[in-house]
Amino acid sequence: MKTGTLAIIAGGATVALVAGTYLFVSGGAGDDRFAECRNGAVAGGTEAIGGPLELVSETGETVTEKEIFTRPSLLYFGYTFCPDVCPLDTVRNAEAVDVLKERGYDVQPVFVSVDWQRDDAQSMEDFTYNIHPDMLGLTGSEAQIRAASKAYRTYFKVQEADDEYFLIDHSTFTYLVLPEEGFVDFFRRELMADQLADQVQCFLDKG
Repeated sequence: MKTGTLAIIAGGATVALVAGTYLFVSGGAGDDRFAECRNGAVAGGTEAIGGPLELVSETGETVTEKEIFTRPSLLYFGYTFCPDVCPLDTVRNAEAVDVLKERGYDVQPVFVSVDWQRDDAQSMEDFTYNIHPDMLGLTGSEAQIRAASKAYRTYFKVQEADDEYFLIDHSTFTYLVLPEEGFVDFFRRELMADQLADQVQCFLDKG
């Protein structure tokens, strides 16, 4: 790993909070073919989450949801200056992707920054390079990032600080997005990599 990323991962306090999220489970499934894969139902239905996106890739290109989700994807919102939670969660997602690859499933890890002030294309490339060779890093303007966060009903709040080392509180769910289906479910950070892989596999087998 590069020195900067090591310093970030070795940082102290946990900043990402599972706060302000609109996603919670309830019962029920109806004619949902993924019903047995879910722990419950997403408030408002899965169609209420996701949709059009316009962000900037780690190569500096503007991309939409059509270019981003060309295969099953594990989507996570965070930021590269995050001291501990983001690296831990994205590494967990990357490990789940590798478990799924060993089982014959092609899944892409995707990382969207909520830090438009510091995360440019180069910092996204550096971050994803150190997490997983197949991870796609995305950033953008404040308007683009806020629109993406709103589409996936995530929460983040920039903390006030007197220097460049400000922190950002943010929700920590991982989302499963399928090319033909869009958003299908979300997963909590308490899951281990193999548990996450098991749950994702259920959706892929029924997709």
